[in-house]
Amino acid sequence: MLIDLHGVPGSQNGFDNSGQQKSSPQWHTNSDNIARTNAIIKTLASKYSSQTDVVSGIAPMNEPASWFGNDLMAAIRQYWYDSYGNIRYPYGTSQQGGIVEFIADAFQPLSYWNNFMPWQSGFEGVILDTHYYGIFSQGGVSRSWDQHVQAACARGNELTSSPLWTVVGEWSTVFTDCAKYINGRGNGARYDGTLPGSTYIGSCAQWTGSGANFSADYKAFLRRFWEAQVTAFERGQGWMYWTWKAEVADEWSYSAGLKYGWIPQDPNQRIYPNVCG
Repeated sequence: MLIDLHGVPGSQNGFDNSGQQKSSPQWHTNSDNIARTNAIIKTLASKYSSQTDVVSGIAPMNEPASWFGNDLMAAIRQYWYDSYGNIRYPYGTSQQGGIVEFIADAFQPLSYWNNFMPWQSGFEGVILDTHYYGIFSQGGVSRSWDQHVQAACARGNELTSSPLWTVVGEWSTVFTDCAKYINGRGNGARYDGTLPGSTYIGSCAQWTGSGANFSADYKAFLRRFWEAQVTAFERGQGWMYWTWKAEVADEWSYSAGLKYGWIPQDPNQRIYPNVCG
């Protein structure tokens, strides 16, 4: 199990899934926010340090939004160092624990983290957590199915040159942003032009909802896209899928994928073995 602190006091990104939807994150603007967050991680690491058969990793913060400025990025980098001490040394001594620290890439290129916490300087048990979705831009949702597959395969090349062990900690087989509220509560989608500032590409009707209504061609694409991403992401240190079950959007759901066949019961099974060449 990976424990991921998805929301922190003041919000690290302003996203609704941080617990507070804001125009800009405020976590880094108040030292009390940072201190509270450090205390939470210290408590979690202390609680689970002897249960590594259950908890193998702790992610101190999910998806901090580095584009909000250098002050936030500086706070994030220091927080990764503070969390390293709290997670890797949970006993208050020089003895290391067995839980790994997962640091978010903060939406930066993997190369940004060159020379950050290098093993040559004594850092151990650090994994870079990157998330891959190709749908949160107009260009992304405008891609053809083949282009989505090609983009996923290209991500595998980036993973092989990452400066740290790297796991794709979130990804999905979706190719649209049609799922209800995926862009925030009450917001529409880029794909069908209902999100302000977006351009209509097509109707969302056939691409979201119950997998029982998905066409054979659509499910075949979802399987091919699944295999492309798994193939690419296993060129790094692995992956974790988002999410196990969605309320009204089976295209996001691992459990629905198993039920309707676009995700194999055995994740090592391939029917497109050369999908990435």
